[in-house]
Amino acid sequence: MDTTLRDGEQTSGVSFSAAEKLTIAQLLLEELNIDRIEIASARVSEGEFQGVKGIMSWAEEKGYTNRIEVLTFVDGGLSIEWMKKSGAKVQNLLTKGSLNHLTHQLKKTPEQHFSEIAQAIASAKENNIETNVYLEDWSNGMRNSPDYVFQYLDFLTQQPVKRILLPDTLGVLIPSEAFEFISKITAKYPNTHFDFHAHNDYDLSVANVMEAIKGGINGLHVTVNGMGERAGNAPLESTVAVINDFMPDFTINIKETSLYSVSKLVETFTGYRIPANKPIVGDNVFTQTAGIHADGDNKNNLYFNDLLPERFGRKRKYALGKTSGKANIEKNLQELGLKLNNEDLKLVTQRIIELGDKKETVTKEDLPYIISDVLDSHTYQDKITIDSYMLVHSKGMRPSTTLSLNLNGEIIEENAQGDGQFDAFMNALSKIYKQKKLTLPKLIDYAVRIPPGSSSDALCETIITWVNNGKEFKTRGLDSDQTVAAIIATQKMLNIVT
Repeated sequence: MDTTLRDGEQTSGVSFSAAEKLTIAQLLLEELNIDRIEIASARVSEGEFQGVKGIMSWAEEKGYTNRIEVLTFVDGGLSIEWMKKSGAKVQNLLTKGSLNHLTHQLKKTPEQHFSEIAQAIASAKENNIETNVYLEDWSNGMRNSPDYVFQYLDFLTQQPVKRILLPDTLGVLIPSEAFEFISKITAKYPNTHFDFHAHNDYDLSVANVMEAIKGGINGLHVTVNGMGERAGNAPLESTVAVINDFMPDFTINIKETSLYSVSKLVETFTGYRIPANKPIVGDNVFTQTAGIHADGDNKNNLYFNDLLPERFGRKRKYALGKTSGKANIEKNLQELGLKLNNEDLKLVTQRIIELGDKKETVTKEDLPYIISDVLDSHTYQDKITIDSYMLVHSKGMRPSTTLSLNLNGEIIEENAQGDGQFDAFMNALSKIYKQKKLTLPKLIDYAVRIPPGSSSDALCETIITWVNNGKEFKTRGLDSDQTVAAIIATQKMLNIVT
């Protein structure tokens, strides 16, 4: 049972619109083939009511009404009236699963609580509403008041209830407890359907889910991207992968190839970013960074495991950075349809390592620019170098540049202003060349481009066209800053015309 639209919406700062709820509900049931979904809490707001009405109207047309559930309360029939008006047909009744909660929050005896629960269940049945029952704080109940839990279950298993829902409300269970507690319950009540609702406060939700299955649980509660209160719930995507790969005696009908697309849509609707290192749906999970891993993948897929990205509608990537190595670069070149000889590949690898040391983000789309820059850089010898420079751009003042130029072993410094940072740089450079009675080529075109689809931290290539003695030529510079890239292109020009 997926509870993204109810418990997942309790993620801090997350609220779905009615249209978003309907879209997600449709995807969960029809695209992912989830068995059941919990979509709302009764009596929360008018917006929630309209959202449930919209989903139930669609579900009635599709014949899905018994697969859609709503959290309700022991409130003298108010939740039942709310459900009748909304069209909802299945209630998940919230009750107390620990003596601590019952005594200190409701201030009632077990007998009083059970009597009110019986009335709520009977009222639901009279109105053709199916009932499941949550035992809130059940995990602490099993730790600290097991006699109460079994007293309650003795009562509840005699009621017209379809499922009993066992939540680790505060996310406190460890796997051995999940197995122990659920084993005791399923052994004592073998004819009752029990669900396990895991929270992830200790990052143990998926491990607890595995132990719950071993303990005989009949159903699981999950959320897309592990959304939910505090640290969230057991994540749907990880739960599906774990069951499919490590629990061969159990089968589920979730469509794995749609997990990633639904995950990204939920991320978009919530604005709640998926961590890059999150299993199954994170950006990095199918990205090899170390060059030795890419090399191993070339040699009989040595670094593959059963989590093949294609299962989830994804592709393996090979990151480019200081740990990449030639194998990662070759993998990316293959995708681009490019091939380099060993010497050029070494040069490109070294350039990517240099960029990685500067914490630059290098993408596959950057590779053609890096190749062009590296191969172009080795067509001449650096006799003139721009050793250092300071670019100043302040509101209300003209941009200025101070540069230090190494001209055939002589260090010359100069300062100038201009209409922009690069114009100021060129003016300072022109001063130095005039002092030395040297002539600079004329700049006739200046273009900047970044790889298609790249982000703001992408490398950019600055291409400058010069005229020297009536002949045009181009130089390129590559950096994440376009002015720096232009300065690199200018240094190349100085060495070409020397």
